[in-house]
Amino acid sequence: MTSGTRSRVDQVLADAVELARAAVVEAAIEEGGLPLAGADTEGGAVGDHLQVVSEGERLVTHFFACLLPGYRGWRWAVTLTRVPRSRQVTVNEIVLLPGPDALVAPQWVPWEERVRPGDLGVGDLMPTPPDDDRLMPGYLMSDDPAVEEVAWELGLGRPRVMTREGRSDTAQRWYDGDHGPEAPIATAAPRTARCVSCGFYLPLAGSLRQAFGVCGNLFAPDDGRAVSWDHGCGAHSEVLAEPAPEVEELPTVYDDGELDPVADGPVPTGLDAERLDVS
Repeated sequence: MTSGTRSRVDQVLADAVELARAAVVEAAIEEGGLPLAGADTEGGAVGDHLQVVSEGERLVTHFFACLLPGYRGWRWAVTLTRVPRSRQVTVNEIVLLPGPDALVAPQWVPWEERVRPGDLGVGDLMPTPPDDDRLMPGYLMSDDPAVEEVAWELGLGRPRVMTREGRSDTAQRWYDGDHGPEAPIATAAPRTARCVSCGFYLPLAGSLRQAFGVCGNLFAPDDGRAVSWDHGCGAHSEVLAEPAPEVEELPTVYDDGELDPVADGPVPTGLDAERLDVS
C-alpha cells in the first residue's frame, strides 16, 4: 500500500482496507447490474489492494484491482470518510474507474470530424457549414478567371464558390492521390505516356486547367476522373504497338497414305451391316 501526496492520509481511513473491500462486494450484490454479480464468488472480481489516496481532510479513496473479463487495467475505487473526533468510518462512494493502462473507448469525435472521403452514400445529406473556409460568397471575387467570366456573361452566379485555399487543397489532394504522377499505374507506364500529351485528356476550366484534366478514354482505369497532367497509363493514345507479322497461309495438303480402302458398292443395312467387319 502506498500513500498519495495530495495531503496527509488519515490513518483511521487508510487502515479500513477490509471495510472498503466488503463495501465493493456488497454494493455489487445489491445492485445486481454490476458485472460482479456474475462472478464465481462474491469477491471474485475484486483483486489486490493497490493504493490509498488522500482526497482531503478525513477523506481517502482505496483502489482495488478489477478482475472482470474485458476490464483490463480498471480499478475499483471506494471513497471513505469520517466525522471529526470519531473513528466510525463511512462509505462515501463506490465506482469502477480506468487505470493508467486501462482499455477504454477512444475519445469521442464530432461526426463532422469523423467523416471520410467515400462515406457519403445514396440518399445521404452532408450539410456544409456556413463558415467553411473552402467556400466564399459568389458575389465576391473568386480569383478564378473562368468563374468571373461566366458570372459576368450570365449576370448571375452560384451562392458560393471555392476560395483560393479550397482550390489549392483540392489540387494538392488530387496530385498526391491515385490520379497523380506517383500512382502505381502511372509509374509503371512508359515515361512518354503522360496525360498531357494524350488525345483523351480533357483539360479543366479555370485555374485548375494548368495541372488537371479529365480522362475520356473508355478503356482507361481513370475514365471520367480528374487526373494530373503528368499522370499516365498504358491506354495513352500515342502508345502504338508494333504490328504483328502476318501468318503465311499454307496450302491444304492431303495425305492418303493412312486411309483405309473401302469397297465401292451400296451401303449395307440391317443384319448385313452387323456382319460387316469394318475394323
